[in-house]
Amino acid sequence: MVDRRFGVYQAELADIYDVLYIAGRAKDYRHEAADLADLVKARNPDAATLLDVACGTGEHLVHLRGLFETVAGLEFSEQMAAIARAKLPGVQIHQGDMRAFALGTSFDAVTCLFSSIGYVQGLLELRAAVRCLTAHLNPGGVLILEPWFTPEQWHDGNIAHTVAEVEGLTIARMGYSTRAGRTSIMRMHYLIGEPGKGIRHFDDEHRMTLFTEEEYRAALTDAGLTGIELLEGWASGRDRFVAVMAGSSFAPAF
Repeated sequence: MVDRRFGVYQAELADIYDVLYIAGRAKDYRHEAADLADLVKARNPDAATLLDVACGTGEHLVHLRGLFETVAGLEFSEQMAAIARAKLPGVQIHQGDMRAFALGTSFDAVTCLFSSIGYVQGLLELRAAVRCLTAHLNPGGVLILEPWFTPEQWHDGNIAHTVAEVEGLTIARMGYSTRAGRTSIMRMHYLIGEPGKGIRHFDDEHRMTLFTEEEYRAALTDAGLTGIELLEGWASGRDRFVAVMAGSSFAPAF
């Protein structure tokens, strides 16, 4: 059984993921990569290496590889990792679980974006994941973590939709949001239409934990990070934590 609570994307979604977000949502990976590099180098000017955890199809890494000497990725879904490897020859894309991975090397920056941290279940898993991310930072290294919504930010009963069209391929995605306690639940339905092939459908469900800002900050502090900031994100309600591993003299300007 596929553990979709932790974001194991089935092959159908992995195959259309880039079309959905680039063509359908106009996600600007190039701009976001440049912004990430600026955030890192403002805190660690000599940063040369970066690990993107939950890297998905590797689209951020496509642009980050030109901004750092060495980049690497970690992805839980083998289908997504395979797409990233095809895009990024020469870049190491590891298959692994953000809650428990050990690559045997460390980096000047670690990113965990697109609210992927929300797939962990409960505070113990949150702390384990943040400790694992931090364990892969060099002294003075920078962590950028894009959290999921807080309990106050989440709205039940919403309908969200995305339509994308590329070279004859049409994709429509519609989702309905609910919650169970501190877990947000998104039930998604997809229609994929291709000339000469017809229309197919699949659905999936994503369960993500609604942690509070204080819970994120406590996990970051407990992992040994300092200079913790919550900065405005690329989308409404999707801010980013930026923090530095002990060993740096950087102090945020409040």
